Formats: sequence, C-alpha cells, structure tokens
Amino acid sequence: MDTENAAAGRPGADVDPAADGRTAEVAAPGEVAGPGEAPAVAREVFGDRYDAAVRYTELLATAGVQRGLIGPREVPRLWDRHVLNCAVLAELLPAGITLCDVGSGAGLPGIPVALARPDVSVTLLEPLLRRTTFLEEVVRELGLENVTVLRGRAEEMVGKLAVDVVTARAVAPLERLAGWGMPLLRPHGQMLALKGDSAEQELADSRAGLAKLGAVEWSVISVGEGTLETSTRVVQVKAGESPGGVKAATRRAKAARAGRNASARTGGAARGGRRRTR
Repeated sequence: MDTENAAAGRPGADVDPAADGRTAEVAAPGEVAGPGEAPAVAREVFGDRYDAAVRYTELLATAGVQRGLIGPREVPRLWDRHVLNCAVLAELLPAGITLCDVGSGAGLPGIPVALARPDVSVTLLEPLLRRTTFLEEVVRELGLENVTVLRGRAEEMVGKLAVDVVTARAVAPLERLAGWGMPLLRPHGQMLALKGDSAEQELADSRAGLAKLGAVEWSVISVGEGTLETSTRVVQVKAGESPGGVKAATRRAKAARAGRNASARTGGAARGGRRRTR
C-alpha cells in the first residue's frame, strides 16, 4: 500500500497492491525477470499501436519497478495480468468518448485503453508527483496524442472536469470509488471499475450508496472472453441525469459560477485597460 495516498484518503491509494502491481518494492539487481515476449493476441488488441504497447510494457518492467510503481514479482505477468487485462476494457467504450482514469498510478487501465482505442480521449488523473512524472514521460515517449496527464484528486476536479466514462483499478472499495468518480461524469455517463473476484460482493454491498450518488443501473460484466485466457471482471455503473447526486450538482454549480465570475473580472479588466484613441 502507498502510505502517502492511504494517509491522505486519496484516489490513487493502493488498496490491493497484488492486484494492481503498484507496490513500494524496489527490484534488487538481477532479481527481476523481463516481461517476456508479447502474447500473439496483443497484435489483435492493439493493432497498429502494438509496438507502443510493447514499449509501454518494457517501461513498466524497468522504470516502473525502479520507481516503486510496479512490484518486481508482477513483471513476468505484466502482459496477461495487467496490460491486456486492462486493454480489453475498450470493448465497453462507445466511439469518440472522453474518459478519466481515476488514481491512474502507473497508467493502468488508462494507457492500455488509450493504446487500444486511439479514438478515445483519455485523462490520467493521479495525485502523486512521482507517478504523474512517470506518466508524462510514458505519454511523451509513446507519442500518445489522445492522452492527458492531470495531477490532482478527483474531488478537486468536480465542476472542472466532465467525462463520459470514469475508470479505475485497485483504487478503493466500490462505494468510496463511486463517491470520487461519479461526480466527474456527464449525465448518463458510466463508471467502469475493474474488481476481479470481489465484484459481485462489492456491488451487493454498495447498491444503496450508488443510488444516492445518482446511479440508475449497475451490473458485473466480463470482458475479453474469447480473447484472454482469463476474462476481466468489471463493475459497470450507469449514471442518470445527476451523476454524483445532490452534493455533486451543488459543487458543479458553484464551480460554474466561480468560472463565470472569473471570466467577468478578466473581461472587465481588459476593457478597463484599453486606451481611447482619436
């Protein structure tokens, strides 16, 4: 667990490091095996961005481990358990949408999704500087023009960021994650949370809380069937007219008023600064 995030109660805290590979371990020299050759299915999943996916996996296995973003023991299974496991989330995404990966960490699932779906505009939202630095370097090296890295907490972005889909992996229990992610959705958007074997139980425990947060429909879906040996379990939560509920609507309205007031002040100052000419 990342004690910085856990202590702050932030999106991006590593609730289940083993599931996501984001631990504070640093590899000892000669200890870590490489990620191995990409499975044949990777070419099908990533298409003409296959080479970029290979390079991303190499960066996870090297810089990701050295900086404590990926546990050394996860390296031999990066392709199956992490990169491809996340990339098949793209099956659930409509064309041309906007997406925010909350608590992105080392870029999972945001970067594999962006690689698989260049038509999707992805924002990687992460509060920790050491992680956003890594993400910016990856995005720059891979030339991912459909990806933006944003440093901050999800609750700080309400009213400033609105997307069609929110994703997350091993960030927090479902209800708490929904409290962070749902307010960032546009009306009728959806949250997709990769949850593994705990998906059904977490959903059962969270139904009342999800309804208060403006959710109107929820289910557990398996993606990657027929593509991966083990499919990916996803909790899909669909929002209604007011994602995040009443509190989020109030915060969005407050942010909108602040933005209008700032624009008015800027416009007034610009007009006041003009000199009259004859």
